[in-house]
Amino acid sequence: MKILYHHRVASKDGQYVHIEEIVTSLRKLGHEVYVLEPKSVSEEQFGSDGGLVTWMKKHIPGFIYEILEFSYSIYDFFRLYRAYREFRPDGLYERYNLYFVSGVWLKKLTGIPFLLEVNAPLFQERSKYNSISLKSFAKWSENYVWLNADYVLPVTEVLAGYLKKDGVQNSRIEVIPNGVNQHRFANIPDKDEFKNQLGLQGKTVLGFTGFARKWHGLDRVVEYIASCEDINLHFLIVGDGPAIDDLKKSAQDMGVEDKLTVTGIVDRVNIAKYVSVYDIALQPDVVDYASPLKLFEYLELGIAVIAPDKDNICEILTDDESALLFDTEKDEAFIQNLKELCTDEGKRKKIAQGGQRLIVGKKLTWDCNAEKIVSLFLSIEMNS
Repeated sequence: MKILYHHRVASKDGQYVHIEEIVTSLRKLGHEVYVLEPKSVSEEQFGSDGGLVTWMKKHIPGFIYEILEFSYSIYDFFRLYRAYREFRPDGLYERYNLYFVSGVWLKKLTGIPFLLEVNAPLFQERSKYNSISLKSFAKWSENYVWLNADYVLPVTEVLAGYLKKDGVQNSRIEVIPNGVNQHRFANIPDKDEFKNQLGLQGKTVLGFTGFARKWHGLDRVVEYIASCEDINLHFLIVGDGPAIDDLKKSAQDMGVEDKLTVTGIVDRVNIAKYVSVYDIALQPDVVDYASPLKLFEYLELGIAVIAPDKDNICEILTDDESALLFDTEKDEAFIQNLKELCTDEGKRKKIAQGGQRLIVGKKLTWDCNAEKIVSLFLSIEMNS
């Protein structure tokens, strides 16, 4: 099968990981994939913020930026149609974005089977942070794309609820959560050996991966470490973010700066090696409709997970079996779970093993996701 993968992601971050992994898995299955994306993104390094696009968001009026967003679809349509003429794909796979309607135009012009991956209800998300000026136009663009795809692929059941509310038929919704690259996360060096290289031998490592923000509440972890003189704990953050400076200051003020390590951004080639040294993986909070990429990586590596007891997380995890879940409304709940896993190695091992079994049991891999995508394309073809 020949698949045209279409997106407007301008930064190389977690979004781009999803794109690369799906494309890699589709190609591994023997399918030919042509990726049509913004010209600049292929030249960027992992962790880049989108360059010109980010600058424009900050420095020009919102309504002008949104007009430019929609105008990009006009320019993009001609690129997309050219790619269609040259590549002759059997299907169009698109990552949803607001004001990004060129994929629908191609479907209407050519009749190409069209799958739409949805990772967030962007109108609702951007409205929450006051970054929508043309509200009616923005909502129209979202519904226009959602309602014209052959299948819409949200990453959680919670997110599927947004689609249904806006009129997408249940028969056209296929929930496909994020996954893990088993090959990348299986071929890692010996955990203890790399712990030694990082100077973490003999320590219970509490780990967080990603872009640390204040709402993650990571200061609670520093406070807990400072209170535990009888346990040899270390907090390893594989990533960066706006909350890091405050965390470092808090650690210094509490006299535990030597128990906090922040790696900065780590490229995808090496990420598994760093994460593998975690003894306990922390998912201190999550957006209500998200499917966190790092969660599946923690599970594949056999790391005990602490995560919020939210509907989207409970679609994957079960409390006291594959993770310890906590009520985000109770300040002490997260620390209680952390204390339990830090002091009970047997419980930690049980939770880790339960989580690892989920990857195979629930088929939470990019390869399985690619197989589902292909089967949906084939079903459209059979019914046409």
